Amino acid sequence: MTTLTSGTDTLTRDALAVLQPGFAGTTAPDWLLRRLGEGLASVALFGRNIHTAEQVAALTAQVRAERGDVLVAIDEEGGDVTRLEVRTGSSFPGNHALGAVDDTDLTRAVATELGRRLAAAGVDFDWAPSADVNADPDNPVIGVRSFGADPALVARHTAAYVTGLQSAGVAACTKHFPGHGDTAVDSHHAVPRIDADLPLLTERDLVPFRAAIAAGTRAIMSAHILAPALDPDRPGTLSPRVLTELLRGELGYDGLIVTDGIEMRAISGTYGLEHGTVLAIAAGADAICVGGGLCDEDTVGRLRDALVTAVRTGELPEERLADAAERVRALARWTTAARATGPATAPDPEVGLRAARRALRTTGAPFTPLTEPPYVAQLTPAPNIAVGDETPWGVAAELSALLPGTGTGSFTGPGAGAEVLRAAGPRRVVAVVRDEHRHPWMAAALDTLLAARPDTVVVEMGIPQAPPRGALHLATHGAARVCGRAAAEVIAGG
Repeated sequence: MTTLTSGTDTLTRDALAVLQPGFAGTTAPDWLLRRLGEGLASVALFGRNIHTAEQVAALTAQVRAERGDVLVAIDEEGGDVTRLEVRTGSSFPGNHALGAVDDTDLTRAVATELGRRLAAAGVDFDWAPSADVNADPDNPVIGVRSFGADPALVARHTAAYVTGLQSAGVAACTKHFPGHGDTAVDSHHAVPRIDADLPLLTERDLVPFRAAIAAGTRAIMSAHILAPALDPDRPGTLSPRVLTELLRGELGYDGLIVTDGIEMRAISGTYGLEHGTVLAIAAGADAICVGGGLCDEDTVGRLRDALVTAVRTGELPEERLADAAERVRALARWTTAARATGPATAPDPEVGLRAARRALRTTGAPFTPLTEPPYVAQLTPAPNIAVGDETPWGVAAELSALLPGTGTGSFTGPGAGAEVLRAAGPRRVVAVVRDEHRHPWMAAALDTLLAARPDTVVVEMGIPQAPPRGALHLATHGAARVCGRAAAEVIAGG
C-alpha cells in the first residue's frame, strides 16, 4: 500500500482530499493510483468504468491496495439512474415507484439490498437518494427520480432509504440541496431558478432534508440552483447562506457536503471550473464531485492547484480547506468501520422485482393477456443527461422472453405514429412512452395509433401525468428493467 509521498505538503494533500474525481477505463489508471499516494481520498465510478460486478470488485480492490481508506463513490439511484447495471437496466425500481407503493418498510428493504450489492462490489459511498419534491411535473431532470410531489411522502421515504442504504455499510448522500424539484431547467445546461418564497421552500423543499438529517445521512449533495429567497446572487453550491448558514446553522447538519458535478454548465459555464471549485469550498462544501465529463489527470491537477493558490493568495481560508478535508477523511473512517459489519438482514435478491410489481398501476377494460407476439413501439424522447442514453429501457426484451418473436422499434418526432403503423403491420401494438405529458409529438403519435388501432396497449414508464388511454394502460412509475418485466408479465400473463 502506498503511503503519502514525503514531498507532498499538507496544503496540497488537503486540496487533493476534497476532490472526488472520475477516470476512464475499467481499471485504475496509473495517474489515479499516484494521486492516491499524494493525498487523494476519493474516487468516483461512472457507467464507463463498469462492465460486470466482478470487474468492479477487482477495480475497487486495486484502488484500495493503494489506499485502504479511500472513499469509492458512485451515482447509483436504482431505477432510471443506474451505473452498476448500466448495460442491462436496474434490478431495483427508482424512487417514484417506491413512492407510488408508499411502504417505507419496502423502501428500506430495497435500499438495503442495493447497498449490499454496492458493498460487495467495493463501493461505500452512494450519491443517493434524491430527496427532491417533484413540484413541477415538467421538470426535465428530476421526474421519476423523486419519490413524489408530496413533501411528507418524500420525507418519510428519504429517511427510510438513508437508513436502509447505511445499514449495508454504504454512506448515503441525500440530494439535491436545497431541492431541485421545482425547476424547468436542467443544471447540466444552465442555472435553474426557483422563485418560491421562503415559507414555501421551508414547508416543501426542505422537509425531506430535515428528515434525512434526522435519519443520520452521512452526506448531502448541493444543487446548482438559484433560489433568490435564500440567496439572490449565487446558486446553492456556491452560497455560504445556503450551505453554511442554512444547512449547517439552521438545520444543524454536521456531515459531509459534496457538490453536484462541478463541470456541469450551471457552474463551469458561469463561474469557470477552477473558480467554481474554490467558491464551493469557501461557501461550505467539503468535497467536489468531478468526472462525469472531465475525467483526466489534468482536471485533477488544475483543481488541486486552484485550491492551493486560493489559500496562498487569501481567497480561501486554510482552515476552511483543512476542515473540508477532515470531513472527507471522517466519512472514510465511518465507511471503513461500517464495511466490517455489513447489514444485519439476510440477502433479498427479489425485493426489487416485488417492489416493481407493487408499483404497477393498470387502467382499462378487462384485459385478456396476449398469446401472439406483438410489436413493441418505443416512443423515445431525448435522453435525460443524468440517466444517460446507454441504459436500455422499455418492455421489448422482457416481452420477447415471454412471447418469442415479439418485434420492436424505436420512434421519435413528428410522424412517429404513422411510422409505427407501417412497421407493426397486422401485429398488436404495444406503445411504450416516457413522460407523454412533456412531449407533444409523443401524444400525437398515440392519437394516431389509437385512432387506427384502439386495442393498442400503452405503457407509461415516466411520470403518469397524461390521462390513461388504450385498451390497457400500464403506469410503471419508472423505466428500470424490473419495471419493464412487471409490465410484460401483465401484458403476456407471465
